[in-house]
Amino acid sequence: MSRPKDKTQLEPQKVEREAAAPSQTDGNASSPSKLDPYESMLSRFYKAADALGISADEREILSKPAEIHIAHLPVAMDDGSVRVFESYRIIHSRVLGPGKGGIRYAPKVNMREVMALAAWMTWKCAVVNIPYGGAKGGISCDPKKMSVGELERLTRAYTRAMAEVFGPDKDIPAPDMGTSAREMAWIVDEYSRLNKGNFIPAVVTGKPLELGGSKGRVEATGRGVTMVTLQALQRMGKRPEGLSAAVQGFGNVGSITARYLSQHGIRVVAISDTTGGYYNENGILIHQAIQHRDKNGGLLEGFKGGERISNEELLTLPVDILVPAATEDQITPANAPHIKAWLIVEGANGPTTADADPILNERGITVIPDILANAGGVIVSYYEWVQNRRGHYYTEAEVQERADNTIRQAFDEVFARAVSQKVSLREAAYLIAVERVVRALRMHGRY
Repeated sequence: MSRPKDKTQLEPQKVEREAAAPSQTDGNASSPSKLDPYESMLSRFYKAADALGISADEREILSKPAEIHIAHLPVAMDDGSVRVFESYRIIHSRVLGPGKGGIRYAPKVNMREVMALAAWMTWKCAVVNIPYGGAKGGISCDPKKMSVGELERLTRAYTRAMAEVFGPDKDIPAPDMGTSAREMAWIVDEYSRLNKGNFIPAVVTGKPLELGGSKGRVEATGRGVTMVTLQALQRMGKRPEGLSAAVQGFGNVGSITARYLSQHGIRVVAISDTTGGYYNENGILIHQAIQHRDKNGGLLEGFKGGERISNEELLTLPVDILVPAATEDQITPANAPHIKAWLIVEGANGPTTADADPILNERGITVIPDILANAGGVIVSYYEWVQNRRGHYYTEAEVQERADNTIRQAFDEVFARAVSQKVSLREAAYLIAVERVVRALRMHGRY
């Protein structure tokens, strides 16, 4: 399982060294901090803006969120007390269409994080060429310590607070960390009540099938991560059979990615979540790990399919493929020199800090960036929205075929741009995304 000595990285990455440093041509382009994902996003945006030669006005507009909505939500708790939760909904851009992005329930949610996630959604929708802008929401809470009733009251309070922000043609939420189809169902119900009882399923995506959800949505992000992995391996002249992988994060995205990778002959030797992880050189039986997770509420102790490791140890294991599918800022200048994988596929949003990029590039490690790798979810969300608007629903096979074709085409476009301009896949993805958004911005006219 040691890293191959022939450095079979994608060709464009070999010439990425000179352009690796963050842009300094704009006064706002400060060095990114690994503790501030928005600065990492800006660093990459400014680099693309420099290469594209966009105007100072366009840089100013796209470097800031279009709207920031903050609401403090009083919620009656089961013990009779009232707690006030801070919540956000941030629209980065509506240039290409209505805002699109998930709602995150997590203890450390903060405005800068949500700003970064909203901007990444702008670039993600643009790079896969679907007609959405970028948005994101979040509530600072610990959903694991709340009852179903408390979560429902919280979700409905959030929906009421954001009722003028949400809308099928304005802003369309979806699930994210700590939320699921259940919370989306509550949003549909509350939003419909607030709109004279009219049933408006297109206000959110990632809903239950019974309320207008799309077949194939649950697996969409993990399936997309797998599709781009296979595309990259094909470009590298590598067969998936016999390769090894480590997957950090074993929620929806990570576990489904691990399952699909295993089905394609890739040996998943390590998995982890917030409670820790497991390593088995011979490969982990993913279906057993999923059963253990579902039974225990996490990987925790007690899984017999491997030896215990930490999240940090997983990142530097001697594997071929590393899939960071947990949270932001996992790969940093501190651990990037020790990563042994030669292919990183970013299942999470922002798992690599901008100041780690040049280290990975210099070491010849190919990175499929988050705005491309994990776009399968928003692609199928778009199909769900289209189905809600048309009142006609696709089969699961139709959804998967459409989504697979869309993300493969996006990968091919990013790869071709990387080759033609001799840049990394991340830079190529940002060039395509920013170019598409700027072109649309110019068509909207002067402010």
